[in-house]
Amino acid sequence: MKEEPVRQRLLAEATRLFAERGFESTSVQEIVVAAGVTKGAMYHYFDSKDDLLHEIYARVLRMQMDRLTRIADGPGTLRERLHRAAADVVETTAANLDDSKIFFRSIHLLAPETQKNVRAERRRYHERFRALVAEGQRTGIFSDRVPAELVVDYFFGSVHHLGTWFSAAGPLTGAQVGRHFADLLLSSLEAASGDGGSPRAGDVRH
Repeated sequence: MKEEPVRQRLLAEATRLFAERGFESTSVQEIVVAAGVTKGAMYHYFDSKDDLLHEIYARVLRMQMDRLTRIADGPGTLRERLHRAAADVVETTAANLDDSKIFFRSIHLLAPETQKNVRAERRRYHERFRALVAEGQRTGIFSDRVPAELVVDYFFGSVHHLGTWFSAAGPLTGAQVGRHFADLLLSSLEAASGDGGSPRAGDVRH
């Protein structure tokens, strides 16, 4: 279903203003003036400024969840699907960097119930991604030396850090960074599974 133009304008202007001025320093009045609508029109689509901030991030997460589901349930070996999923979340985060930066910078300002809902939405995404890792560990495709949950937390910690250094004007595109991140993830899962892998704790000889 195509988004309504007014709703799109409100989200676009809220994203721009939050990025420029910060969530706390931007008023509802400034958002509606920039979008060229009335407050009544805004409240037709959004309950509050909190709701706008939530939706800025949630629309990216919904898109990423849809893509992850298609990749996870799609063709290819488990390694190929996990690689595609890892590369995709990096590329789509880089393509929507303002949305992600605004959200992570401002999540603590949201109402407690909204924060709870957002964390639940993110957890569903992480759990679907983790299921791919866990399946590979369970079937012996990947090393199970490190629990799947820690593998995924470590990976997404790096993804969420993109906003502090990635630039579209930099030497690497989002797609290239995504492939590198995916390669690193797969390498870390396979490194200890065969001969020549990283030593286990206690295996190092001095």
